[in-house]
Amino acid sequence: MVLMGDKARLLETDRFVQAPDDGRDSEMAMDAMEADGAAEASDAVTESGYRRAAEAGDTAAMSALGAMLLRRGDLDAAEPHLRSAAAAGDRAAANNLGVLLHQRGYGDEAAGWWRIAAVAGSAAAAHALGRHYRERGDEPAAEYWLRQSAESGHYLGAYALADLLEHRGDIGAERWFRAAAERGHREAAYRLARVIEDGRGGDRRAVPAYGELTQQAEAEQWYRQAAARGHRRAALQLGALLEERGDVQEAGRWYLSAAKDGEARAACALGFLLRDAGDEESAAEWWRRAAQDGDGNAANALGALHADRGELQSAERWYRAALDAGDVNGAYNLGLLCAEQGRPGRGEQWYRRAAYAGHREAANALAILLLQRGDASGAEPWFSKAAEAGSVDAAFNLGILFAGRGEERLARSWYERAAAAGHTEAALQVAIAQLRDGDLQDAERNLRCAAGGGSAEAAFRLADLLDRRSADDESRQWYERAARQGHRRAQVRVGMFAAARGDAVEAATWYRAAAEAGSRNGAFNLGLLLAREGSLPEAVLWWQRAAESGHGRAALRLALIAARRGALAEAQRWCARAVELGPPEVAERAARLRTALQEELSA
Repeated sequence: MVLMGDKARLLETDRFVQAPDDGRDSEMAMDAMEADGAAEASDAVTESGYRRAAEAGDTAAMSALGAMLLRRGDLDAAEPHLRSAAAAGDRAAANNLGVLLHQRGYGDEAAGWWRIAAVAGSAAAAHALGRHYRERGDEPAAEYWLRQSAESGHYLGAYALADLLEHRGDIGAERWFRAAAERGHREAAYRLARVIEDGRGGDRRAVPAYGELTQQAEAEQWYRQAAARGHRRAALQLGALLEERGDVQEAGRWYLSAAKDGEARAACALGFLLRDAGDEESAAEWWRRAAQDGDGNAANALGALHADRGELQSAERWYRAALDAGDVNGAYNLGLLCAEQGRPGRGEQWYRRAAYAGHREAANALAILLLQRGDASGAEPWFSKAAEAGSVDAAFNLGILFAGRGEERLARSWYERAAAAGHTEAALQVAIAQLRDGDLQDAERNLRCAAGGGSAEAAFRLADLLDRRSADDESRQWYERAARQGHRRAQVRVGMFAAARGDAVEAATWYRAAAEAGSRNGAFNLGLLLAREGSLPEAVLWWQRAAESGHGRAALRLALIAARRGALAEAQRWCARAVELGPPEVAERAARLRTALQEELSA
């Protein structure tokens, strides 16, 4: 039985790797003004007009002039006008004075003015005050003011409240992400899509009502909204959704959009699409861009590309780049590369590095190396670690390890675990044990699983089980499937079926295939067929091959042929071989013939 996993291909994490989103890079700019009307007026009325009105004591003009100067970045000129208007009770001025002081680094004084504005009903000030408290770690106060802002309809406040609630794991985040997204907040639309896609909405129905979108369709809708507004991570996620459902062309367009905006994971995913389309050169270019931006998965893909081309030095360089980017798959792939180059000692070093970092397939590969050099006690814990982490190959390998020690119960438990995860050879081993125990129903189920997974041995055993129960077309189909996969015993059986229906040509084809692969029964049956067709010299050659491989009936046939042509000494040798090989009735006939030959020779 062959250990599984020692010839593994490049491990690609995925088309793209999810990155944590904490919302800190989202659109969280302070409001420069509270009132849209004042902003529109600033475009229509000249600055000099504001100045004249402000000098005449017009509070609204002071507030508008201060906001205009603040937007321009002239903090020194803006501050006196905003202070005067705020002191006169203008809440927009109080909010904007808080913005100015925050920009100058006077956070506590800014919070004081925001509080005044927020108490007076400024949603923008409540939002700013909530952010101020969150930055200082006072989450209860932050939630209070952000909720005031959100409930007043301020979409930035709604987003900030949703971000806080999601950070704490509280319910209600989806509602406020939705409120902000509906007002055009692109980060909120992206975060809402993530919440919907992950199924984290607390009030979501299990089954959509009539006219409602499915969970995936709604998530896609919000990804589209965010991506259309230039959100590159949303474009990446949208591309992934589209690729998953087979819409590769549109997925590629969104990946390209995100990649051009600098999203390395999108560039990596675009590279995989291009590779699958047969354009390796373009794929390599996008992978190179992504790898240079620190995407370890892209560096691994480049390494695999160079390795496939036989450019091993370049492959090693990119695998090392992946490892430097923090992708432990790079160490695993370096181990595979060393194994391919015949440097198992060097490979062990890389496997260990990846295995200690929690890479399950590296742990399995390391265990195989240790087992191959006779260190079974050292291999077992690594197999166990890999299997517990979910490596199906490692679970199967543990079954091999325990079976080799005669610990059948433990071996079977690991085989069953691997079989439950779809491992073909493990399912075959479980079925063999069930056949031995007489559990034919479960054995058939596991044989079907293994045969469906491509195991020729399982297909043969399934056919044999069905044949013993009742010879039917299905059993013959499984025999033929196993035969086409090169299973020698199945080839002999299919040849027998052909011979029974009088198709000597097909029978000879299957017997010859089995015989040339080393089947002594195939060689013997081919000899019988050739002898009946009048090709006795060729038949003798195949019987000789069968007898030399341990076929007693072939040895007896050769003894009879030698006796007929008078080669009594040769006949005696083949008789002795037939007696040795059996079965009992053949041994009995060979013994009688040997006795007669001895009498003839001594006469």
